[in-house]
Amino acid sequence: MRQIVSAVLAAATLGWGFSGLAVAADDAQDARQLVDKARLTFENFMADKDLEPSVRSLVKRAKGVLIYPQILKGAFIVGLSGGSGVMLAYDERARKWGGPAFYTIGEASFGLQIGGEASEVILVALTDRGVASLLSTSAKLGADASIAVGPVGIGAEAATANLSADLVSYSRAKGLFAGISLEGAVVAVRGALNKAYYGKEVTPTAILVQHEVTNPQAAGLIGTVSKAAGK
Repeated sequence: MRQIVSAVLAAATLGWGFSGLAVAADDAQDARQLVDKARLTFENFMADKDLEPSVRSLVKRAKGVLIYPQILKGAFIVGLSGGSGVMLAYDERARKWGGPAFYTIGEASFGLQIGGEASEVILVALTDRGVASLLSTSAKLGADASIAVGPVGIGAEAATANLSADLVSYSRAKGLFAGISLEGAVVAVRGALNKAYYGKEVTPTAILVQHEVTNPQAAGLIGTVSKAAGK
């Protein structure tokens, strides 16, 4: 009887082990795909004639950039996380961009202005406070850091000089400016993806400030943002 019980326990333990490995593998794949999608999203903004001048102007003086390839309106309506994204931060001493760290965004307290659509979103951190808020476990936009919608269209590039918010947001849906209000949204760390991507438990501060870990798979994303920022 003991042998049977031991065998059952051993099989269960192996099953849990394999399940854990499968979850870790899925998270690692999700993380890599999210990094690739973030690069494509940023390139979409750079190719948009209405958004590119304004976004580029801000990225040139940015301290960080948080990119969400897809935020779904329906997810907010039911109170679920709206989407996942990645953040890069600029190290002024080393004069280079680093990351990424992985995040979610959610809450039902705001909505998209284009009904039923998925939107691409970029948050540009202009201040140390903006970056610091995003390095915490979670941050409520508009409370922990001020946020403004980035200007678009004629005169938008010049208008960026007068922006004083910690964070500035830009969004696109169906290839057009979407006009999302992110006031009240909660940005939170996706620890599981950070762990899967770097192979160990690691915080956004360790990734973006202390540079304890790197992943060569992110070179394309980092290069794209660095080129747009000219630094």
